[in-house]
Amino acid sequence: MEKSGFRSRISQTRARPENVSMAVCDEDTMSTSVGMSDLSDEILLCILRHVPVCDLVMNVANVCHKLHTLCHDKTLLSNVSLSEEYLADDLLFRPILKQLANHVQSLSLNGCYWLSGSTVELLSRCRGVTHLDVTGCRLSSLRLSRLLSSLSLLRSLAFDVTTGFNSALLSSEAVDSLSRLSELRQTLLTPSYGVVPCCAQLRKLMLQFDIPDVTREGVGVCCQLMVGQSSVPHYQQLEEFTARLAPGEVNQTLLLLYLAVFSVHVPKRLRVFLVSIPGPNPAHWPAAPSLAQSLGQRGDLEALQLPRSWLDSLSLKRALEGNSPKHLSFSRCPALWPQVFQSLLEGGVKDATQLISLNLSGINQVLYSECRSVEDQLVPGTMSRLALGCSNIKHLNLMHTHYHHEKSPGLDGETHLCASLAKFKHLHSLTLPACALSDGLNTHQISTNNTTPSALFLGLKKPPRLGLQNYKPDSESSLSRDSTSGLTQLLAGCPLLETLEIIGPGFVSVLPRLEPCSRASVEPRGMCAWARGVGDAHLAALEALPRLRRLTLAGLPGVLRGTGLVQLARQCKDLQVLSLANMGSLKTMNYNAALLDTLKQCTQLQELRLEQPYLNANASFFEALSSCSRLQRLCLISRSGTFDPSATEDFMERCRHVIMCHMFMGGTLVACRTLQKALLDRFTHERSALSVVIYPLHHEDLPSVIRDIPLTLLDRITLFQSHVAQPPHLSPL
Repeated sequence: MEKSGFRSRISQTRARPENVSMAVCDEDTMSTSVGMSDLSDEILLCILRHVPVCDLVMNVANVCHKLHTLCHDKTLLSNVSLSEEYLADDLLFRPILKQLANHVQSLSLNGCYWLSGSTVELLSRCRGVTHLDVTGCRLSSLRLSRLLSSLSLLRSLAFDVTTGFNSALLSSEAVDSLSRLSELRQTLLTPSYGVVPCCAQLRKLMLQFDIPDVTREGVGVCCQLMVGQSSVPHYQQLEEFTARLAPGEVNQTLLLLYLAVFSVHVPKRLRVFLVSIPGPNPAHWPAAPSLAQSLGQRGDLEALQLPRSWLDSLSLKRALEGNSPKHLSFSRCPALWPQVFQSLLEGGVKDATQLISLNLSGINQVLYSECRSVEDQLVPGTMSRLALGCSNIKHLNLMHTHYHHEKSPGLDGETHLCASLAKFKHLHSLTLPACALSDGLNTHQISTNNTTPSALFLGLKKPPRLGLQNYKPDSESSLSRDSTSGLTQLLAGCPLLETLEIIGPGFVSVLPRLEPCSRASVEPRGMCAWARGVGDAHLAALEALPRLRRLTLAGLPGVLRGTGLVQLARQCKDLQVLSLANMGSLKTMNYNAALLDTLKQCTQLQELRLEQPYLNANASFFEALSSCSRLQRLCLISRSGTFDPSATEDFMERCRHVIMCHMFMGGTLVACRTLQKALLDRFTHERSALSVVIYPLHHEDLPSVIRDIPLTLLDRITLFQSHVAQPPHLSPL
């Protein structure tokens, strides 16, 4: 039905040109209405820029001669992304590519996992393409060879190196095209250098390592075969190096092989070096200090991120001295905390106002088993100075940090960290620990926390129940007026926020893969009493962000009824991405009624991730979710959750834009597989991009199931991770 619906839009528009006009121009209203013929070409082009390319070339262009000419204007078709054209299958993609062939210069099919290899090979018709992204597409070595042989003007390439890739199968014409590349992005799904040895002129190299340590048959993966290869990359012209790793020893070993040349020679023009390795103990790289020193000598360093074990304070000082970086990430690097602020606040960089993105996730973190002192917390005065010195920061990540408000004046009489953060006037995205929003502990919380039970009963006594805030929209007496005063100051000072992540210090997703690496960097749920003070009133206060598009709330035990969510959803009309995890009690779904009301308000929602131990995905849930008519991606995670198969099918029938339905819940393997098969059999014909994965959360084969999920969906929504202040090529968004 959906494919026929896509084609019907074409025929309908041909029959009724008024579908693309600003107003209908008939004889009776000619004097008062404005028709398309009255609009200038410049205005029409501005309007057409917001039309999806598929509709543009297959639909709007057929209305009239004028629109046909405008729809093929170079400003509309020279830079094209088809990444989220989920409704276009192989049959529809082919005429689209034919229409684009003589116009497109930059073309992205990133994440088009549903297209066949033969369709992707048709890109060879686009001979004028200089930038091509086919990450996630099916492309064998031979097809890649034929494609590269036809694209002699290609200067930028992004693709996957999959199992069975063999660079020896590339033709001489393909190798010639690779030799002229200045930019390459490889997603490595198997140990390989890919096409890097063929690219002698590379200026930008971006790598994503996603290789499992064992094969599906249980055999360990080894990188030893790469060591003897003669075609080792040298990076003579390299200016930017980016690497993002999934967990696993193989990925780290392979990275060190890629970096081996840096131990001998650091490219003179290198100005971006970004390496992200998950886990508390990344493999050591002895050449890191000399690399840092080299980066600091030229004075044009733009971006820097290194694992915690690769850098010491002195090396960091040398790397930043005399430079004006735009992106810095010191995630999980507590040893560098003093030097980071010293460099940024005391003249250790040339021009701190150039900094746009700063990731300080976990930078002041100490293990929960150790004694956390005041020195281990964020200081409002320091953050105020940072806001004044780095005045143009747009993206700030403070996840896994701590701030415990004690109502003591700080710089300029400030009483809260949020007042300091409010000075970042240009913030577009922000990640905060939940405790940073709290206005302090009440008397009951303090007395409870100071009560130390006898060691004899530590293993027997139940933890004391803490008083949690319960927000009632119609009752001002339920909360003191200043309970959200800190958050209110932050929201008033940062009106441009579009992405907000509030993550409790004890939250860890139950899905495998990234989580074993993150468990070592978080403390048990409930250890931070200040985080327990963040409740429904704080959620309701977020209604002050009219530009909010993406919201993540995770690990907030203080949310009791969830009524703040409803108030937020009523005001934030443009919310497109919502991720909720472990809200309120973990023993029951205490905000279910509010969640249903919230979903009914989210008419613009395109993506929902919901992780809760006791989620009941029944008919009421899916009926509320059906109000999200634009929903495309859905992920439900619940260790003891239940689902209604018929309600799930009815929801998929009503919400025809949904192309991803991932449910990891309770229930038997038979029940999960039965529903998965039913959805695929019923809807795959209509939605070629449909990805349905329904599986018991605690089944031993779940890691293998996750491995089969398209990487673009896995990184984007299925696996919980922060997307704020990540380097552009390290973030799936």
